Amino acid sequence: MMSLLKQIFTWWNGQTIGTRFHTWRFGKKVGEDQFGNVYYQGGGTDSEGRTRRWVIYKGYAEASAIPPGWHGWIHHRTDVSPADEDYKPREWQKDHRPNGTGTAQAYRPPGSLAVPGERPRVTGDYDAWTPRG
Repeated sequence: MMSLLKQIFTWWNGQTIGTRFHTWRFGKKVGEDQFGNVYYQGGGTDSEGRTRRWVIYKGYAEASAIPPGWHGWIHHRTDVSPADEDYKPREWQKDHRPNGTGTAQAYRPPGSLAVPGERPRVTGDYDAWTPRG
């Protein structure tokens, strides 16, 4: 019952009723990533004439949770999904880290309100505007 209520009233936790119906009717499962996110395609074309692609997240909908290989596929940078090939991430591609905004892991540069210290001095030819009195 709780799962049904979440699907009716929330969009950020899994899929909604509308997404479930659209996926059932038009979606063709393409694959699943190591986080449990499931990828689909079908249901017509987008404004550029490409087949629609979407992901149903396991848990909260967070776009940064899509691994590099699937990111390329879902954005139509490649026609071959990682499920259909032996995808190996490039050495410069980093593993997924959850979005730290609003948590203790959030980025806080020196001199920000949350971190003591002084922000680095501005270098170069920048002159800050000051009002004339």
